[in-house]
Amino acid sequence: MPGAEPQTAGSGGSKDFKDRISPAAINRLADVLLEAWEPFPAERFAGPATRGLTGLELKARVVHVADALAATLPAEFPEAAKVLESALESEAFDGWIVYPVDDFVARYGIDYPEISLPLMGRLTSRWSCEFAIRPFIERHPDITFEYFGRWIGSDDEHRRRLVSEGSRPRLPWGGHLRRFREDPAPAIALLDRLVDDPSPYVRKSVANHLNDIARDHPALAIETGRRWLEGGGNPGRRRWIVARGMRSLVKQGVPAALVLLGYDPEAPVTISEFVVEPASIRIGESITIGFSLMAPEPTPAIVDYVVHHAGANGIRSPKVFKLKTVELEPGEQHHFQKRHSIREVSVRRIYPGPHQVEVQVNGRVLASAIVEVTAG
Repeated sequence: MPGAEPQTAGSGGSKDFKDRISPAAINRLADVLLEAWEPFPAERFAGPATRGLTGLELKARVVHVADALAATLPAEFPEAAKVLESALESEAFDGWIVYPVDDFVARYGIDYPEISLPLMGRLTSRWSCEFAIRPFIERHPDITFEYFGRWIGSDDEHRRRLVSEGSRPRLPWGGHLRRFREDPAPAIALLDRLVDDPSPYVRKSVANHLNDIARDHPALAIETGRRWLEGGGNPGRRRWIVARGMRSLVKQGVPAALVLLGYDPEAPVTISEFVVEPASIRIGESITIGFSLMAPEPTPAIVDYVVHHAGANGIRSPKVFKLKTVELEPGEQHHFQKRHSIREVSVRRIYPGPHQVEVQVNGRVLASAIVEVTAG
């Protein structure tokens, strides 16, 4: 799967994903490296690499295999990099087996940016180097940005995406880049050159990067979005990027973000027939939210619902769930119904207690109800 997106690559909690780094995958990697470099000790690599995988989560497996590579590739990184360059000539060197190689380059090649960065520029087409490049941004910002400037002009969409995705300040599972959380201006300069990229793959990354910026610098993100919308380019593509990049601010009901996208936070929308039932459930069961909306004039509306989960020590911060984006027609009732499960997921524990449920239109709460949740 060329250029695969490791969207959950650092999560470690998915059995399906962690098992992609399997003994069979390790043996495939050994075969590729043996073909690329005849002295490669395939058995001496595969034995330690496969031993002890059971019980390791995904990221730990990647590190485990990368360390086995370090023990069997040439000891000097420049020579090891030559083997990996040769391996890239094989079409079989692709997908999940490349993930540990990315990690090897990130950790063992950190002192050789002039070798590691161009190598990652090639590897990223086989498996995204969005995690691997982050230590180079921290340790070698100048030369890394030189390569970013080159990759933006590349014909390879994977390299162009690496510029945006690798420099995200809050990349999921990738750790935070403190320098860009504090001052995203250098990264915004890169995004300015990618906002009109012909690839949806790249544009989605630009949008997600803007959303990261919005979480730390909302005013700057809004101003960047406004500048992009007013700056020419492809209006439809730019609006999609800005709308996606504003999604966290829209969920929070930030007026300036809503206005930027053409939604009036003070629009005269009324709600009726609001009901949340049943009024009491056990953890793991579901509620149904129903209501109708009306407006006296044509009104673009972002309709969400919000759940304030009970916590161990009181109500926790609200969780906003997208419902629908609609155009409310004058005098016409628009009916909405949503079934929602109050259940535990990997990132959220459910506690017994009162859960507040709200309907939010253009960032403004129009109605709320309490659901009592008891232990299952």
